Amino acid sequence: MKADLRELETATTIERPIRHPGSLRPMERRDIPAVSSLFSKIFRKRRGEAGTDLQQYLEATFFGSPLYSPEHGSVVYDDGAGGIASAILALPMEFSIHGRRTVGKLLCAFMSDGEAGAVGAACLARAMRAARQDMCFSDNSSPVSADHWVAGGGVVLPIQSLEWQRSFRPVTSGAIRASRQFPALGSRMLLGVLGAVDRVLRRRRPSVKPASASGCTTTVIGAGGFVGCARPMMERFSVRPVWSTEEFDWLVGIAAKNQSLGDVHFRKVTADGRAIGVFVFLGKANRTATVLNVLCQPGREFEVTAEMFACLDREGYAQAVGAAQPFLMNAISRQRWLTFRHRGYFCMVTRHGDLKDAALRNDLYIGGLASESWSRLLTDF
Repeated sequence: MKADLRELETATTIERPIRHPGSLRPMERRDIPAVSSLFSKIFRKRRGEAGTDLQQYLEATFFGSPLYSPEHGSVVYDDGAGGIASAILALPMEFSIHGRRTVGKLLCAFMSDGEAGAVGAACLARAMRAARQDMCFSDNSSPVSADHWVAGGGVVLPIQSLEWQRSFRPVTSGAIRASRQFPALGSRMLLGVLGAVDRVLRRRRPSVKPASASGCTTTVIGAGGFVGCARPMMERFSVRPVWSTEEFDWLVGIAAKNQSLGDVHFRKVTADGRAIGVFVFLGKANRTATVLNVLCQPGREFEVTAEMFACLDREGYAQAVGAAQPFLMNAISRQRWLTFRHRGYFCMVTRHGDLKDAALRNDLYIGGLASESWSRLLTDF
């Protein structure tokens, strides 16, 4: 999650050791009210005690994972006087790295407030340097945060820092995007009227409709069917999520809490009677399909992405959005009515040279359910 780290930037420019009475420690459940209020103040500009909904979500997300342990969880700076002025929310995720299993940390929010927060943020930044971490990553960092990742020995992945958007009903899609600034444009009544305009546009501009892939069909599957197909499709990557049944089911359950993005849907693409691809998305009827993960057999990228877009169009979504992946860029870019935008820097730090090398060669698969795309912290509260 993007954070304003001007305080951290100031604190870390001090060459001499920073004296402070506080210390870093794992976040505990008793810290949730303070961390929730800090989150609301830094990211939502709201003062006072945070609502119970946010507190319950932080507890479920950052203490509920089957992989949770204090050493793999969130960290706070205890100022020594009972206060928490800086914190970093971290979610453990298991990855296979050249065949060895490693629990990495997805860093979701870096927060600091005031002078004490700046000192704590500097301590947190030092603790997250590459020399001390097996694997830490974030897919939504601000420019200042990205600079500190690099200064700490990390890397920025430019392609994974992009988001693609494919419009199926362009007028409605435009209104949905504008509703982020002007909520009235997202009203059901207005979108219904704009839907009629889109029907005329689609008749006059056939290129708006994505073409299906010849010989391919899409079917509805469950979470188990998805992960059963996905695991072998990820084997082409030296670095990939393990997605054990227990972890994957938990991730799907926590992603399903984000009702502002809609329900979780799994689809399988088949050709000649066998699965060649799968994808999972959060979909809100007649609005946006947020594609979390797309996977396919090597060499079937064009067919799978074409069929995915055709499927989402048939199901009536106004637009689809998703994070860019290097192995899909050529196929995704062939779509009409598609744009890319920078959504936040994808950053990683690690003390393992083979992981860093794999990241720089794009020999890794991270994103979607193995990232922050599904989190309510990005859309709610």
